[in-house]
Amino acid sequence: MVIYLHEALDRRLEAGSPGEADILDATIEGAVQRLRPKLMTVAVVMLSLAPILWESGIGSDVMKPIAAPIVGGMITSTIHVLILVPVFFAMMKERALHQGTLTKG
Repeated sequence: MVIYLHEALDRRLEAGSPGEADILDATIEGAVQRLRPKLMTVAVVMLSLAPILWESGIGSDVMKPIAAPIVGGMITSTIHVLILVPVFFAMMKERALHQGTLTKG
């Protein structure tokens, strides 16, 4: 995710003098580029684990404790990658802009 955010910001920095609006636009652009692959990955994992979680037959008592944390991890990783990383990226780059240390790369 951070690579997508940096590439989008670098494109904005090459275009001219950066501002807070450029940082916000670059953050949104980079996050949108990563949205589809992340959601596809999470959807496939969740769909593959759904039968394990709903099963009540032989062996389900062994598999449910394995599948439940994976589902929780996929949900929390989605929140982390799609929400927290872009927010912290924008905050750090805005701070660098105000300090005069915002550079390409």
